[in-house]
Amino acid sequence: MPRGIEANRGDIVLMVGTRKGAFLLTSDRTRRNWSVSGPLHAGSDIFHMAYDDREEGTLFAGINSPIWGPEIQRSHDLGTTWRKAERNPQFAETHSDSVDKVWHVEPGRPGDPGVVYAGVSPAALFKSMDGGDTWDEVESLTSHPTHDLWEAGFGGMCLHSIVPDPTNGDRMWVGISAAGIFGTEDGGSTWSTLNTGLRADFLPDPFPEVGYCPHKMLAHPSMPERLYQQNHCGFFRSDSGAREWLDLSEGLPSRFGLVMGVHSNDPDTVYVVPEDNAVKEGDVGGGVRYVTDAKFRVYRSRDAGADWEPLTNGLPQRNAYLHAMREGMATDSMEECGIYVGTTTGQIFYSRDDGDSWELLIDYLPPINSVDCGTVV
Repeated sequence: MPRGIEANRGDIVLMVGTRKGAFLLTSDRTRRNWSVSGPLHAGSDIFHMAYDDREEGTLFAGINSPIWGPEIQRSHDLGTTWRKAERNPQFAETHSDSVDKVWHVEPGRPGDPGVVYAGVSPAALFKSMDGGDTWDEVESLTSHPTHDLWEAGFGGMCLHSIVPDPTNGDRMWVGISAAGIFGTEDGGSTWSTLNTGLRADFLPDPFPEVGYCPHKMLAHPSMPERLYQQNHCGFFRSDSGAREWLDLSEGLPSRFGLVMGVHSNDPDTVYVVPEDNAVKEGDVGGGVRYVTDAKFRVYRSRDAGADWEPLTNGLPQRNAYLHAMREGMATDSMEECGIYVGTTTGQIFYSRDDGDSWELLIDYLPPINSVDCGTVV
């Protein structure tokens, strides 16, 4: 039976969720040689895994079993043993829907021991106060006045991005496909729509209050007012806590993409992988979804999205019909940032030098849903 990993303090651990289970990869700080463990939760669709650096050796996994359904499990020994939640995310009996997928797990702030968040579909936010043993719906979000206008995107109606403000315990942002960005300033009692400046080109009115399709939203902990968003209809940045968004798609070969990463030590450096979505120009609802021009290029901006450069050294540039899911990129905490991109064809490409050069880390995995990264404490 696959076991977890053995790692030392300071080692890098990659948590890889696939359609057929989870894999853990670990390396020392050189990031040259990697050990692999897995599959864990074999046969289940693992949408996301997270490392909780508030507690030694703690991992969370969002597991979607074809038999047992969605659940969240946690490990306190780097994946050797797993503990099931006493009460998994589920709606009240009066709710007409059931939770069908766990999309994202987000450990809480350093000053909030035991707090963990989860995003699910149909789109809802859940919170645990006891380290993942029991989960309760944040009903104030689900009962938002715009809820009846939320629609399913290509992957369903899901809450996939959770960004707590590390400096303000009352503030948080979430991303919902296809509704948009919502934020709270009062610990989740109330929520505001925060979509000014975004585009919804697939709707008759491309600027509604809700109906946008964010694919991934991230912030840098040193600059929480700044948020980055890869959207169905472009790349956007906010410098105002999501109250207004700037369209910074110029310089990219496509407005469409799913994955995004922020440099661990530089809030101005961000990475995206543009993909084609349209069969022809003007078709915003297509399902092509592989890298633009069949060239696997990671685009980097060192000035917060104002200018972009393609990174190609070591990446396939011919007949590369590759696709990365929304959770498929991660960055590590090293000074020369490591960037990791997983594909639905089972490869992880990575860079150890801020993206200047790339290598194939592993091949022949099942289709990859997610890649996340932690540093062992």
